[in-house]
Amino acid sequence: MGADAIIRASGLTRRFGTLTAVDHLDLQIAPGEIFGLVGPDGAGKTTTLRLLCGLMDASEGQAMVAGYDVARHLDQVKDQIGYMAQRFGLYADLTVEENMHFYSDLFGLRRADRGQLMRQLLAMTRMEPFRKRPAANLSGGMKQKLALMCTLLHHPRILFLDEPTNGVDPVSRRDFWAILYQLVRDGLTLFVTTAYLDEAERCNRVGLMSQGKLIRCDTPRNLREHLEDACYRVGTADQAAARELMAGLPGVLAVEPSGTRLHVYITPQGSPEAIRQRLSDGGLPPGEFERITPSLEDVFIDLVRRSGGGNGN
Repeated sequence: MGADAIIRASGLTRRFGTLTAVDHLDLQIAPGEIFGLVGPDGAGKTTTLRLLCGLMDASEGQAMVAGYDVARHLDQVKDQIGYMAQRFGLYADLTVEENMHFYSDLFGLRRADRGQLMRQLLAMTRMEPFRKRPAANLSGGMKQKLALMCTLLHHPRILFLDEPTNGVDPVSRRDFWAILYQLVRDGLTLFVTTAYLDEAERCNRVGLMSQGKLIRCDTPRNLREHLEDACYRVGTADQAAARELMAGLPGVLAVEPSGTRLHVYITPQGSPEAIRQRLSDGGLPPGEFERITPSLEDVFIDLVRRSGGGNGN
């Protein structure tokens, strides 16, 4: 990627006293890419976004966005980016249209320039019928669409979204991502943090973050296919007792519930037969014990365990 990267972090670090929230992050993102940053609460995702947007100063390292050093050329960076925080500042007593005019004023858009753009954004998000509705009376999904429209009013090249669909219903999440895909097709670069692993699957590349460190970065497919450890699905009559029997066995990295089954992560040194025997000896012969292709969630749990990040909660 090299010189073509539109976002580049080199040794990017942020400390709060003795806590290192972002720990020597190295990252490159290509123009037109959908990049997803995934991690548990406290992993450093939001801090990373704020560092890249210039909303927070780095303790160490460098961030380059759209060809500009964020620390030295913040005004130029701001002209190139849109940032949508988890709690975007919509004004509840203003209508959809009035909120858009308010943000147009903040961005310094002339009245003559904003009319067509606003119509395009309302059409793209299917919000035209609701343009006279106060923001307070919008559903969660509609509020996110309005926040997105306000973020796009100054034609940013790069869009930073911090968990944009958190708490939004599944149908609205799907609609929101359809809009994002359209924006990327039109040339936008997208950097999104998310707690939803199914959303990470929609990204071109995914960075897995734990305790301030980027522990793996690749395409979703490569992350699933190149997991060092094996993942087994195990069905037993008593999940809690089975977890106790398997935990601590040589080669068992983690045992996690997954619906009505358990997912067991086994290192190359582990023995599936020894685990099966342990369950049988404990009076819980498994009704199901098979190796499965790991999901992105399985990959994340496994890598967080390996990095010493606990259970990822």
